[in-house]
Amino acid sequence: MLLQAKRAQLVVVDIQERLMPAIHDGERVAHNARRLIAGADALGVPILVTEQHPEGLGGTVGAVRDALPGSATTFPKITFSAAADEAVAGHVARHAAEGRDQLVLCGAEAHVCVLQTALGFRMAGRDVAVVADAVSSRSPHSVSAATARLLHAGCLWVTTEMVLFEWLERAGTDDFRRLLPLIKAG
Repeated sequence: MLLQAKRAQLVVVDIQERLMPAIHDGERVAHNARRLIAGADALGVPILVTEQHPEGLGGTVGAVRDALPGSATTFPKITFSAAADEAVAGHVARHAAEGRDQLVLCGAEAHVCVLQTALGFRMAGRDVAVVADAVSSRSPHSVSAATARLLHAGCLWVTTEMVLFEWLERAGTDDFRRLLPLIKAG
């Protein structure tokens, strides 16, 4: 399955102030999340952001928050799986009803909120791609375990560049020229 911008939703999971300092390669996760956000915004892909218990973990880190367009929607949650949050699930379902049935996930932690969100939406019949270079956990071993479960459940394990190139579909377009700096920033 190829990812298509016209069928996609970007879900940014819990890239939060008090969590990210403990995340292995957290700067890489935030950097690639910003690239995905910029690409999604340029191509008209809806962006949904979750924040796990923001009273305790803080809001989305400044660098990621500052990259979000005004059209992005942020949801606080207390469930580990965003798919189990009624407001998030409803938002995703409304976009899916418009043909946006592919979810692209990035964020933290790979083995908790990202994993449970991906599996929850996969069980709900959505196509789910998890962006390998835009997710992490406190421990690399937890990312490895999450990867195995996600693949076994039928989720795609992709990279930021794979997402951007698949969303673009072809070179030589205005969209390609607009996203080329994002690709080169990898």
